[in-house]
Amino acid sequence: MNKYVVALVSAISVSACSDDVGKVSLGLFTTKDVVIVAKKDPKIPGVTCHISHVEADLDFADPSDMSIACRQTGEISREQIASIDKSKNGEVVFKESKSILFKSLKVRRIFDHEHQSLIYLSYSTKESSGSHHHSISTVPLYGTKAWVNTQVPAQGNNYSGER
Repeated sequence: MNKYVVALVSAISVSACSDDVGKVSLGLFTTKDVVIVAKKDPKIPGVTCHISHVEADLDFADPSDMSIACRQTGEISREQIASIDKSKNGEVVFKESKSILFKSLKVRRIFDHEHQSLIYLSYSTKESSGSHHHSISTVPLYGTKAWVNTQVPAQGNNYSGER
């Protein structure tokens, strides 16, 4: 097989494995792009987060601006919810280095028991322009197998929480 064909097939295979779902240039005279990546929550694969951030190809540090939108894209079970950290700090589910100077983009999952929702917080670990840039998105559990009715049942109602 021709070595150029092998190289082309390899390049296509590698690009197909990327989490990037979109890339938009910020202009003709800039090396910065807005990149959109899709990440599945490793403990709750029924949730997909789309994270946009600025990527600066020729800079040592990418800007801290980012945005996040998370949605239910599959089943969410009670077993999955039982396996996550339910502390006020939640847990880091994604992390990406944004510079050689210890700046990272992190995404934390926090469980809101009262509202039966998962909160995803994306944030920069280094202050930029006087701010730690951040963004949040929520995924309600209503309508999933993980939903638990937090209301006290009326007297005589034998609600067991099962669907």
